[in-house]
Amino acid sequence: MLVTTTPNIEGKKITKYIGLVNGEAIIGANFFKDFLAGIRDVVGGRSGSYEQGLREAKSIAIREMMDQAQRLGANAVIGVDIDLETIGGNSSMLMVSANGTAVCYE
Repeated sequence: MLVTTTPNIEGKKITKYIGLVNGEAIIGANFFKDFLAGIRDVVGGRSGSYEQGLREAKSIAIREMMDQAQRLGANAVIGVDIDLETIGGNSSMLMVSANGTAVCYE
C-alpha cells in the first residue's frame, strides 16, 4: 500500500476517492514514568527510549490507517497527516494519530 503526504501520486491516475481513514495509538502514563526513570539514556538532549516509543506509536497509527484503507478496497492513502496530542488529567498520556484519504490509483 502506497502512503504519501502529498495530495496526489505523481505519474499515476487516481481513479476513486474512497474517503477519510485514520489510526491512533496512545502511550500511557507508565511509558512516561519509565522515561523519567531512564533519564540517563539522554545523550545530547535526546532520549533514545522516548524516541523509540514515539516511533512505535507512529508505526501503529500508520498501520491501523493502512489496514482500514485496505478493508475499504483502497490501494493507497494520500494527504497523510500525523498529529501528536497530550491527553489525560495531567497530560500523562500521548496520543499519536494518522489521518489520510483512501484512494484507488492505476
